[in-house]
Amino acid sequence: MKTEITYYKTPIGIAKIVGDTNGIQAVSVLDVKEVSVTDFKKSTPYCLQDCVVQLEEYFKGERASFNLTVNPKGTAFQIKVWKYLLTIPYGKTTNYLAQSKALGDAKAIRAVATANGKNPLWIIIPCHRVIGSDGSLTVYAGGIWRKKWLLEHENPVKQQTLF
Repeated sequence: MKTEITYYKTPIGIAKIVGDTNGIQAVSVLDVKEVSVTDFKKSTPYCLQDCVVQLEEYFKGERASFNLTVNPKGTAFQIKVWKYLLTIPYGKTTNYLAQSKALGDAKAIRAVATANGKNPLWIIIPCHRVIGSDGSLTVYAGGIWRKKWLLEHENPVKQQTLF
């Protein structure tokens, strides 16, 4: 089975999408300078088209969850951690300690944080929704500014009326 790659321009960088007929294996964010013009001229392989459509809907504010077949590569522990991330609702956050407790071991906080950082499915498995216990944004593989953007996108500040 041939692994396919496509690129999709998002408001916060270029999404590189990797997968095959068994599912999406990876979605990562790149800076524009990391992608050549010829990469964008290629048509999107059929097995990746639905992922592109759903990402586009997400960025337009029309999609709060993804309905894709995913096939991330990881250890059993990493996959357990990533499955938990899928339970965090759109527009909500949790912290690493709460995630560790929910997974059954509060002392595994560093291992959980490390597994979050190795999440191969940017946005689709929403590791950006995990913050520090003190409310800080902590680290994010795509950069803190992207994590902040994603959280604000999912939970925009509503303008209060004066009267």
